[in-house]
Amino acid sequence: MTTKFTALAVFLLCFMPAAKIEHTHASLMSTKKIKHEEAKWLSHIERGTDGSFPSLSADKEKKKIKPIKLSAHTEKKEKDKPAKTTEKKETYTQSEKDLLSRLIHAEAKGESYKGKVAVASVVLNRTEQKGFPDTIRGVIYQKNAFEPVANGSIKQKPDKESIAAAEEALSSQNRETDAIFFYNPKTASDDWIRSRKIIEKIGGHVFAI
Repeated sequence: MTTKFTALAVFLLCFMPAAKIEHTHASLMSTKKIKHEEAKWLSHIERGTDGSFPSLSADKEKKKIKPIKLSAHTEKKEKDKPAKTTEKKETYTQSEKDLLSRLIHAEAKGESYKGKVAVASVVLNRTEQKGFPDTIRGVIYQKNAFEPVANGSIKQKPDKESIAAAEEALSSQNRETDAIFFYNPKTASDDWIRSRKIIEKIGGHVFAI
């Protein structure tokens, strides 16, 4: 029986067209190559813990990126910082305004308006410095601080320009000077005050720190 089937196969091959034989052979070789490439590709894919291949779904392959949320402190830093000025605006009594005006009138009589505002600035600067009282009245009446207090000229009625200078110094966020001392170099006899570092000169007064 086997011999008969073999003979039949040989017979069929003999009568089969050569082109069809070549086509069949090429198809078999192509299928074999595809299976070989598929096996080779799968060998490079990392299997899961259960031995299965990972899903190639585009949705599952996308990585989830969590948005970075900035803290309120960080966001606040991004905002532009305001220009440096006096941080809090003080409220002054009429008595303090009047006292400052009288000191300006007594200390800066004959000086320019700018010089008067600078004298007021010295008083205000002292209220913010260690070693000085923290009020206008305390600074002006500090022992041996201002000559007009000692000689009584602080009691004189201030002129309009001195009042205006006091008002400007009290309402402005920027001081006319950073000094905490001032004196007239022509009349000052105290060696200590003359030893202070001079930062500017306005009219007949020098201003120091």
